[in-house]
Amino acid sequence: MAESFPRQRARTRNFSFGVPRAFQVSPDGGRITFVRTKGGADPVGCLWELALATGRERVIADPRRLGAGEENLPPEERARRERVRETGAGIVSYTTDAACAIAAFPLSGEVYTVRLNAADEGEGNQPVRIGTRTPALEPRIDPAGKRIGYVHEGSFRVFDLETGADTLVASEPGHTFGLAEFVAAEEMGRARGYWWSPDGTEVLLARVNEGPVSTWHIADPANPDREPVRWKYPAAGTPNARVDLFIASLTAGELAKAAWDDHAFPYLVTANWAGGADPLIVTQTRDQKTMRVSGARTGEVLIEDKDPDWTDVIDGVPARLDGGPDGGLLVWTRISDGTRRLVVAAPGDLASAPPVTPAGLYVRRVLGTDGDSVLFTASTDPAEIGVWRYGPGGLTAVATSPGVHAAVAGGGTTVVISRDLAGPGVTACVNETLDIASTAQTPNLPAPAPRFLAAGPDGIAVAVLFPSWHRPGTKLPVLMAPYGGPGHQEVLAAAAVYLQNQWFAEQGFAVVTADGHGTPGRSPVWERGIAGDFATRVLEDQVTALRAAAAEFPDLDTSRVGIRGWSFGGYLSALAVLRRPDVFAAAVAGAPVTDWRLYDTHYTERYLGDPAENPAAYEASSLIHDPERVLATDHRALLVIHGLADDNVLVAHSLRLSSALLAAGYPHSVLPLSGITHMTAQETVAENLLLLQVAFLRSALGAEDGGRRGESRVR
Repeated sequence: MAESFPRQRARTRNFSFGVPRAFQVSPDGGRITFVRTKGGADPVGCLWELALATGRERVIADPRRLGAGEENLPPEERARRERVRETGAGIVSYTTDAACAIAAFPLSGEVYTVRLNAADEGEGNQPVRIGTRTPALEPRIDPAGKRIGYVHEGSFRVFDLETGADTLVASEPGHTFGLAEFVAAEEMGRARGYWWSPDGTEVLLARVNEGPVSTWHIADPANPDREPVRWKYPAAGTPNARVDLFIASLTAGELAKAAWDDHAFPYLVTANWAGGADPLIVTQTRDQKTMRVSGARTGEVLIEDKDPDWTDVIDGVPARLDGGPDGGLLVWTRISDGTRRLVVAAPGDLASAPPVTPAGLYVRRVLGTDGDSVLFTASTDPAEIGVWRYGPGGLTAVATSPGVHAAVAGGGTTVVISRDLAGPGVTACVNETLDIASTAQTPNLPAPAPRFLAAGPDGIAVAVLFPSWHRPGTKLPVLMAPYGGPGHQEVLAAAAVYLQNQWFAEQGFAVVTADGHGTPGRSPVWERGIAGDFATRVLEDQVTALRAAAAEFPDLDTSRVGIRGWSFGGYLSALAVLRRPDVFAAAVAGAPVTDWRLYDTHYTERYLGDPAENPAAYEASSLIHDPERVLATDHRALLVIHGLADDNVLVAHSLRLSSALLAAGYPHSVLPLSGITHMTAQETVAENLLLLQVAFLRSALGAEDGGRRGESRVR
């Protein structure tokens, strides 16, 4: 008997095991390194190398052969993985030198190196554990391949691969060196705290002081003998960690403070050190309305962007193209003609240089540079993400077939990673000729066949899924399944993103997903449509999408509408039954943000401002006060789910909502998950959460299951 989809999905971490990822191409384009588990049921990541000349793959490092199959992660590494949503085991990250001759990777707090491009797999080519202190966090090999930087007990150290010397570079009581602070990793996409110089003799090093940040406590009520975890969490309107930068010279043994106005621009967004030029840093003001690119040595401001709402953090910029001692041309983005466009110019010409991409091609992120060209993703349709290249020959399409694409390039070789509607898998193709195999399992589920439409006068992107067994003319209860907030899309031209929703459809629902105002990939104006108010427009977009879907598909029974979501989607789900009980009959709210004063600074203040200066925005967006607005006859079924160990959206959100609901006499259910974080990656929890949600929604909405009740039994 085939394994149930909920069990299979939980065991394979949403079918990620066996999928190749973390690609890196050698400078000559002849070799590709990547991470992949050995099978679709294997959780342990291995490091692989592919030689293009022969098409042969080989395992470079297998944690099980190193005696590290069972992980013993230090708490700091667990926190890092939570920030980047890493659910794998074994080798999950690695770095190489500029020549891709040697790789370094961490395992259970220890650091290993292994030679690449080796002629055989003999004894001399096996990974070697080096003598760093333990635990060693964030190990990164320098571009010259001679040293490895790492963090130990908050101090930054460098291990010399030739001499074996382990040198303390920077340490200070009450500070950490070389690690990203919480908001950088969670909200800015910066998971690192140091950058090597191209020659490996210097390091751009962040120092973090979390002293000003409020200390919260995350307890485990199921184990009262354990001490609560003390957690530094910068809630909206409260102090952030203090971050500053140093340039550490390893040859001179000196630390020089970087030229950065960290008082006026307290957010360090990212950095880039390439070529022989001044390292670049990107910084923001606390209100995020001004962003600067400046030199870390000189303090020279190369770019200053301003926006009346907020400036956007775009992955991959600034980047440098090859050319001369000044580092060559700079790559940046600019909002122009209603579109985010790519700009490539000399540093002094960036402000006046015309964009190199046309209006209507919305630039999403810069993937990297390859010599004198830059690779980036962009969209003409928000549901599709293509790959483009700009270089001396102008703008060329790399991967623009319907679907969602990304890419990595080097030495003239390009690896395109693709998902589309033809199937739920991920493909990785080298130079359009050679596939890197995926051994991921095939879902035990009918293939998703989303039907797309544009809802309302604004053309809200909507996808509708039906059960495979549904017969036209048979009414189905509706399940809305949005995220609905900034930074994330659900409506994409890729079958893999609809697997969970298709399973819900198979249980007897028509599933409707809508990307309303605030979601990315369409236009800056669209994204800023939620400025100052997370609730009103976001919720009305879901109602508009529902009505449009029902008009297009008469089998949607709008008298039986439920909604489910996680994180922002959980907030939106609770918001729906509290503010629009005339439309929504039931909601599952997973890890919802219920009071935005309790969420972090960089995310919340970007959209709602400082709570001391703009309290009305926080009041209008809060769920805590909503029960006072709800009539006693308008109660709807509400299930709130929250992990007690969640350090991103703390369980206080759900507990305060429950208290407010109870005080208002609003019946509801709360499911606390002991030891579970925001990711809910544990197998039994992930499996049973789906089954419990279906049971709740069926009870509330009266859904039929097409004879599949066997999958709804909680294990």
